[in-house]
Amino acid sequence: MLWSLIKIIAFIAIVTGLTFGGVHLLNMSGGADVTIAGYNANLSPLELAIGLVLLVLAVWLLLKLMGLLLATFKFLNGDETAISRYFSRNRERKGFTALSEGMMALASGEGQLALAKAAKAEKYLERPELTTLLTAQAAELAGDRRKAEETYKRLLQDDRTRFVGVRGIMKQKLADGDTATALKLAEKAFAIKPKHVETQDVLLQLQASNEDWKGARQTLTAKLKNGSLPRDVHKRRDAVLALSEAREVLAEGNSINAREAAIEANRLSPDLIPAAVMAARGYIEQDNARYATRVIKKAWEVHPHPDLAAVFAEIVPDEDPAARIKRFRALTRINPDDPETIMLNCELQISAENFPEARRALRDLVETAPTARNLTLMAAIERGEGSDDQVVRGWLTKALTASRGPQWVCDKCHNIHAAWGPVCSNCGSFDTLSWKTPASGEVAMPAGVEMLPLIVGQIADQSDETEDETLDAEVIDAAHEDEK
Repeated sequence: MLWSLIKIIAFIAIVTGLTFGGVHLLNMSGGADVTIAGYNANLSPLELAIGLVLLVLAVWLLLKLMGLLLATFKFLNGDETAISRYFSRNRERKGFTALSEGMMALASGEGQLALAKAAKAEKYLERPELTTLLTAQAAELAGDRRKAEETYKRLLQDDRTRFVGVRGIMKQKLADGDTATALKLAEKAFAIKPKHVETQDVLLQLQASNEDWKGARQTLTAKLKNGSLPRDVHKRRDAVLALSEAREVLAEGNSINAREAAIEANRLSPDLIPAAVMAARGYIEQDNARYATRVIKKAWEVHPHPDLAAVFAEIVPDEDPAARIKRFRALTRINPDDPETIMLNCELQISAENFPEARRALRDLVETAPTARNLTLMAAIERGEGSDDQVVRGWLTKALTASRGPQWVCDKCHNIHAAWGPVCSNCGSFDTLSWKTPASGEVAMPAGVEMLPLIVGQIADQSDETEDETLDAEVIDAAHEDEK
């Protein structure tokens, strides 16, 4: 409506200006004498202006006529499209101008302007393989999802643009959370262009999210063959998928196949802690303690982890504390300065009730790298050595505000997980969980929390023997929680 009003006002202004100019020229005195081939003419200012306009028009028509004659000459010489190109040249120029302006508007974030330019380009060019994609992207930018989907569907009709159409609809389904349809579209897009890296990644992530481990391994192999994935990364992710497949088989009750799959996963990636744990348990079921020990030690060399210590204890579940300390030396000799090894040594000494040795084994970890776990171990040592309840409660209170230490953290969204999984439960990323201390590991507590040890100590002074026994049990349970 506004645009129509602007055009009407512009038309009236132009007519008014031409009328005013014509009247002004008509009332002017003087003129010009023009002599051509002995013919003399006296022209008024108005006639002179009209003559100049006609002369320009005549020159323009002459140039056009010459262009047409040249196109006709080319046609007669065998160029069958010369005349059609001559008549369509102006339309193409306008169409390509509109197309470039539409792309600029799209890059600038002007969705409505890009839509208008796309429609104009489509009108002049009549080449949908160029203009339809611009229309779809402009419609998405403008928030017109329905028009965008209709446009992507038009792209499906042409073999040259089918992949673009499938990919566009797939992205829309992903944005809507329709992963089932998105998975089917990703498979179709992968079949059309198996070397397209983005499609490979989307398909792999969707297959992993839907627990299609077999299909995901095939996609991963295709990525390796097409050169879009380094071989070492392929081995690691193939191990993750093999481990996930083993877990699924185990859940179905097929422990033999699950054991073999876990051993294969460990072979593919010996540093993958969950695979090492599952493979070691498989060897334990086979009464093969030697292989189980070898798997755990190899993983401990790369990254000490409490789950590895737990499964190492399962090799000989009924041994006494002294024998366990002796057997665990095969593990604690590896990475002896790692905090996990230090805490493991401390826990073993606490189990043997050798509290002075447990204190020495813990070293200065509570000062250099305090965590809830080593502070709780320190509370257990203090209790075992007969320290006052106020001291024990003070260590436990410090544990409340300390970092929990390394956890399973997503490298992409930094979400913390209680247990390892192949896919992040928060952002859906595949193989992004790492055992590390989260960036926000410190627990934020209200101001004045540093007074808790004093308050707890005062309560402890008024407590009776029953409360002391309860505290004793709580400290010992907390100290042995990771070992169990």
